[in-house]
Amino acid sequence: MEQMDMTKADMVKYLGSQSRVSEILNGRRKLTLKMVKSIYKGLKIPAEVLLA
Repeated sequence: MEQMDMTKADMVKYLGSQSRVSEILNGRRKLTLKMVKSIYKGLKIPAEVLLA
């Protein structure tokens, strides 16, 4: 997010809701396959990086 100058609000588009974004960033929730696909397609981040 920092490298792409994105905010939590920008991530809602890929992860679903503001609360879900906060849960993921705070380590309380893991990315789902659907979220990984959305980030991969939207931000061109390799899936391998997201799944590691």
